[in-house]
Amino acid sequence: MILSAIHRPMQSLFGEDAYPSLFDKAAALLESLVKNYCFHNGNKRTAYLVVKSFLMINGYHLRMERVFAVEFIVDIATGNTSFE
Repeated sequence: MILSAIHRPMQSLFGEDAYPSLFDKAAALLESLVKNYCFHNGNKRTAYLVVKSFLMINGYHLRMERVFAVEFIVDIATGNTSFE
């Protein structure tokens, strides 16, 4: 499960990137890690930290109030917010 989540941002469709921008890739990675339940516990926390690190490696710093970040990640997990 974790490998499919990690590779999702690199997918292509008809020879084109399925997720063309860095932020599309980050969103796809976040959604996959949150929803695939790769780990017994801590999937949402791990997803947030992985995406934060992914953006940092690419020159961006993710800044979110803790309350908003928790609400956003929980909304993804429950299906209230999606990549689309």
